[in-house]
Amino acid sequence: HEGPARVFDCEEDAISAIYNGKIVPGDVVVIRYEGPKGGPGMREMLNPTSALAGMKLDTTVALITIGHVSPEAASGGEIGLVEEGDIISIDIPNSKVNVNISDEEMEARRAKYVPREPNVKSGWLYRYSRLVTSADQGAVVR
Repeated sequence: HEGPARVFDCEEDAISAIYNGKIVPGDVVVIRYEGPKGGPGMREMLNPTSALAGMKLDTTVALITIGHVSPEAASGGEIGLVEEGDIISIDIPNSKVNVNISDEEMEARRAKYVPREPNVKSGWLYRYSRLVTSADQGAVVR
C-alpha cells in the first residue's frame, strides 16, 4: 500500500474523521500518541479498525498505530514527525514502513520537534508513562 498520511494524535479524532467521510480509499491513517508513554497505555485500536470496516474502507485504507511502529511519538519516534499528506509506503512481506521524504527533511523535522504535553500529569499513570519501555520491548515498567 502507498498513500497520503492522514495524521491524528488520538483514536477519537481518527474515528471522527472516518465516520464523517474525511478518509478516502488510498489514505494511510496514522494514529500517534496512543502508546505506552503517550496514552499512557496501549489501546487495542479495534474501534478505528471497526470504523474503517463499517465504512467499507478496510481493504483500501491502511492504518498505522503505535502497535505497528516503535519508538512512539511521545518518545521522539519518527511516527511523531509524519505530517499530513506525506506519502507512506507499506511493504508487509518485507516488514517495512517508509515515509517518502528525504533524510534532510526528516532531520529538519526532528530538529524542530517539540514533544506534546502529556495527557496525564500526576498519579500512577504519570509515573507509568515516565518509566515504561517502548511497545517493541513489551511496554513494561523498568
